[in-house]
Amino acid sequence: MKVFVTGGTGLIGSAVVAELIRAGHTVTALARSEVSAAKAEAAGATVLRGGLTDLDVLRTGAQESDGVIHLAFSNDFSSPEAVTRAVTEEGEALAALGEALLGSDRPLVTVSGTPAVPGRAATEEDPVPTDGLVGGRGRSVGRVLALASRGVRGSAVRLPRTVHHDGQGGFTGILTEAARRTGVAGYPGDGAQRWPAVHALDAAVLFRLALEKAPAGTAWHAVGDEGVAVRDMAEAIGERLGLPVGAVPQESFGPLGQVFVIDQPASSAYTRAALGWEPAHPGLIADLAHLKG
Repeated sequence: MKVFVTGGTGLIGSAVVAELIRAGHTVTALARSEVSAAKAEAAGATVLRGGLTDLDVLRTGAQESDGVIHLAFSNDFSSPEAVTRAVTEEGEALAALGEALLGSDRPLVTVSGTPAVPGRAATEEDPVPTDGLVGGRGRSVGRVLALASRGVRGSAVRLPRTVHHDGQGGFTGILTEAARRTGVAGYPGDGAQRWPAVHALDAAVLFRLALEKAPAGTAWHAVGDEGVAVRDMAEAIGERLGLPVGAVPQESFGPLGQVFVIDQPASSAYTRAALGWEPAHPGLIADLAHLKG
């Protein structure tokens, strides 16, 4: 299968591209910069130059493919305005990709997040939020899944807040960056709140499975660790970096602070049973042992 991938050179995207090529697919990767283009080519992908705002380029990439995996997203969380811009940009990009695939019965696999459900682990049946700071992402994903009635095999792989590889990545990576910057491995709230996590190499396998066989209009959970206490993450980070560990105000994490204090475990039991997906790489705490001091 010839697969068009956006965001193919990031931590998750690099793993997805490698997994697709390993499984015998060919990959065309969207690349905005020379550095990204060189990285994609080194991984064995063909490069299509452009960014998420280049809608005609996105349409071309989708039209010339047998399927699309969308991963690109601006990781600027510096302000609510920056997050809003990123959400809007992604929504317009997904609309262009979906438009290019109408009536083709080809797959469009997009990325989403596991929802937070009070009192229990979220499942694949739970809806993603469509309000709040990033609610627009949920609405965009909903529109992709609704394309099932218009001849697009749209599906969503819901990623946990931390996708990690060698101790880096995701919300836990933001905790690490803050620790390096402030000299304290901090956690917001009491640290008992749980975040799900998955190794990037395991998530990559699920993206491939969704591309190959997920029915239209379905959502899947790429969850390895159902819920890791944030305080345990901070303690692992502090141990690796030789820093003290302690509670810090949620405001220390900017607009994400309000999300960081939420208990948000998630299950992947249905995904494992239905798609035969089984995580095989280290869990989050074990992977944090690879952090460089």
